[in-house]
Amino acid sequence: MLTWRFTHLSDLQELSLGSTMKLSFPNPDDILNFTLTIEPDEGMYKGGSFHFNFAINQNFPHDPPKVKCTQKIYHPNIDLEGNVCLNILREDWKPVLNLNAVIVGLQFLFLEPNASDPLNKEAAEDLRTNRDGFKRNVRSSMAGGSVRGIQYERVMR
Repeated sequence: MLTWRFTHLSDLQELSLGSTMKLSFPNPDDILNFTLTIEPDEGMYKGGSFHFNFAINQNFPHDPPKVKCTQKIYHPNIDLEGNVCLNILREDWKPVLNLNAVIVGLQFLFLEPNASDPLNKEAAEDLRTNRDGFKRNVRSSMAGGSVRGIQYERVMR
């Protein structure tokens, strides 16, 4: 158990968070459950502030962390319940991967949303068929507007 905890602690210490990301620990005594905030400074999601809860279980690094977006956002790879479609959180997870790989993957989803592997099929279809319309929908949803009858949370900084 001590080795296991040390592994997680070193994993957290090795995180290279840029200026657009920060970690917070709701319970400072529990390093296995934390929140990552991503604030993209480029791309369609620039100006937003997005929160992800991470839960690391006893089987880490053999199992990937559980990651969930806490806000309802308009994104092809994040559904309305906050589930995240990132291959390394599912079938491509390997024990050699670390939290840094997951965080970089999440950051990349905001720079390059992936319409070919969607959880939100409507957003993916918009991205594929009408990129300008998709960008307008992103801006509207980030400002707390509604898209296709769905009301989104304001996530603008």
